[in-house]
Amino acid sequence: MAERAGAVLRAGSPSALSGYLKAVGAVIWKDLTSELRSRELLGSMLVFALLVILIFNFALELDIRTRQSVTSGVLWVTFAFAGTLGLNRSMAVERERGCLDGLLLAPVDRSALFFGKALGNLLFMLIVAAIILPVYSLLYNANLFLPALAGVIVLGSIGYATVGTLFSAMAVQARTRDILLPILLFPVVLPLLIAAVRATDSILLAIPLAEIRGWFNLLIVYDLLFIAVAIMTFDFVVEE
Repeated sequence: MAERAGAVLRAGSPSALSGYLKAVGAVIWKDLTSELRSRELLGSMLVFALLVILIFNFALELDIRTRQSVTSGVLWVTFAFAGTLGLNRSMAVERERGCLDGLLLAPVDRSALFFGKALGNLLFMLIVAAIILPVYSLLYNANLFLPALAGVIVLGSIGYATVGTLFSAMAVQARTRDILLPILLFPVVLPLLIAAVRATDSILLAIPLAEIRGWFNLLIVYDLLFIAVAIMTFDFVVEE
């Protein structure tokens, strides 16, 4: 699969690249239209995320300074749990409705299918984050509307959606997929979550960006590394 994708890029054919991008866009459009009809995936992610924030709000009856110190951890726990729920349902729905077999039979490179699913999952995660941030700001009296924080959320979500899509495609073949996905996913995304939490905490503490550049670099390297790994392995993961 990696050789086929590389051949497309090396050839530089506008028609081949256009067909590849159309395949990616078709998968994204399919997920969006399906979600607009059912409102199952995004609704469950959003409700779960709001419940987690409310639980933390009532459980952490702390002073303002202590609340500020746990903001980054609570945020990323919420994103991680809601994202895992969405990733699990995204691929499970494809399997249950028989859509996965149809996608695999499509005459396109399977990396296009991966990017379509990953970008769709990323979009859902960012929508949830955009709704959660104002709610969190209101409950915790914290200013989360910062450009640098938005960058951390986007970079963290890219890595989480990439690894999660790959592992959800692997776990969907098993009967215990609801349990298997978190077991596979969390150990691998731990470096991503640590970097995201540290970067978020530093931004909220108004530490200069020059001093937290290392966490941004780690997020970027992690994203690029696992995008490459996913492209090379997705074909084998979805094989029966």
